[in-house]
Amino acid sequence: MSQQQISLPAKLINGGIAGIVGVTCVFPIDLAKTRLQNQRPGQQVYKSMMDCLVKTVRSEGYFGMYRGAAVNLTLVTPEKAIKLAANDFFRQHLSSNGKGLTVFKEMLAGCGAGMCQVIITTPMEMLKIQLQDAGRLASQQQKPVMMTPTKLVSTNTMLSRSFNSGAMLTAVRPVSATQIAKELLRTQGIQGLYKGLGATLMRDVPFSVVYFPLFANLNKLGQRSPDEPSPFAWAFVSGCVAGSTAAVAVNPCDVVKTRLQSLNKGSSEEAYNGVVDCVSKILRKEGPSAFLKGAGCRALVIAPLFGIAQVMYFVGVGEYIMDSVSFNVLSA
Repeated sequence: MSQQQISLPAKLINGGIAGIVGVTCVFPIDLAKTRLQNQRPGQQVYKSMMDCLVKTVRSEGYFGMYRGAAVNLTLVTPEKAIKLAANDFFRQHLSSNGKGLTVFKEMLAGCGAGMCQVIITTPMEMLKIQLQDAGRLASQQQKPVMMTPTKLVSTNTMLSRSFNSGAMLTAVRPVSATQIAKELLRTQGIQGLYKGLGATLMRDVPFSVVYFPLFANLNKLGQRSPDEPSPFAWAFVSGCVAGSTAAVAVNPCDVVKTRLQSLNKGSSEEAYNGVVDCVSKILRKEGPSAFLKGAGCRALVIAPLFGIAQVMYFVGVGEYIMDSVSFNVLSA
C-alpha cells in the first residue's frame, strides 16, 4: 500500500462506497448506542440494545430505526473518503525508500487522518444525534409530567417547539436535519454546527491512532509475501477486530461527545459547559461506568463498518471504476 502511488479519486470512491454500505447495515445499532448513552439514572427508557430496538420499532415503526440515516448517508462518503485517503497519504509521506513504517509513524499517520476527518464528522454527528435521540425524548415525555421550556437548551427554540408544548405532552412533530442546520446557522453561526469539536477530536484522533496501526499489523499477518495483498476474508476480519478494539478504547470520549452535542434535554437532564464540566458531572452523578454506556453497540457498529471499508479499499472497487471511466473516455 505505502509503496504504491495513491490514486486519490479511486480512494475517495472506495471510502464512499464502503461508508454507504456500512452505514446502511449498522445504522439501527448506532441509533441504539446514541439513545443508551444519553440516558440518565432514574430515567431509563431502554434496558439494553435489543430492548431499545424493539421499543423503537413499536413506537416509531421500522423506519424509526433509521432516523437520522439520511444525514449519515449524505456525509459518510466524504467523511470515510477523507479518513482513508488521508491515512494513505500520510503513510506514503512518512515512509522512506519504500520501507515499512514503524509503529510510531503508523500512529502519526492515523493521528493526521483523525484530525482531517473531523471537518465532516462534527457537523454530521451534530445533526444525526438530534434526530436519533428524538424518539428517546418522546418516550420519556409520554409520562404524565409537566415539561417547561427551561429544561431545553435555550438556543434551540425550533427543536423546543417540536418536543415541548409547554403543557401536557402532545404528538411530536418531526424535525428534519435541514431545519436543524438552518436554525443552528441562524442562531449560532457556523460554530453551532461544530459544537463538541473538542470532544470529537478527543474521540477520532485516538481512534485513528489505535485503529490504523492495529489494522496494518493484523493485515500483514495474513500476507503470504510482502508483495501480495492479504486474502479477502482476512482483510475483513482485520478491519472488524481493529475497529471494535479502537471503538471500545475511545468509548468514554464518545459518551462525552454525545452528551455535549445533544441540544434537547429531557426532564431533569442538565446541560454541560464544555468537556471538563461534562466529565466531572458524569463522574459525580453517574459514576465511572457511565463512560462505558453503549460500548457494546459501538463495537458492533464499528466492526462491520470498518471491515467493509477495508475490503472495498483493498479489493480496489474505486480503481476498477476509474479504469472503466478512463477506457470509455479513450474509446469515445
